[in-house]
Amino acid sequence: MAKIAVIDARKDLADILNRAAYGKERVVLTRRGKDVAAIVPMDDLNILEAIEDHMDVTEAEKILARVRTGSEQVVSLDEVKAKYQNDAKAAKKTAGPRKGKR
Repeated sequence: MAKIAVIDARKDLADILNRAAYGKERVVLTRRGKDVAAIVPMDDLNILEAIEDHMDVTEAEKILARVRTGSEQVVSLDEVKAKYQNDAKAAKKTAGPRKGKR
């Protein structure tokens, strides 16, 4: 797997994209020596997203099983909205007025 500094990748972007798209190569972009992002073939991204989807479904099934057995608390959307709207109002009151504008 190649590593390329972002500053260098700017001038060679077309080549890097071709390496990923046609050469099926993964390219890691670095900034100040640290990995910050990657350019990967679409097949790799599709596989990653399928894995994430599977994990989400598995977690949802576990939660639904807990709800069905009664061991998971169920809260309505209206209750959630009310809680967070009240929390937001309380936070505004305690923060006080803002001074000056930027």
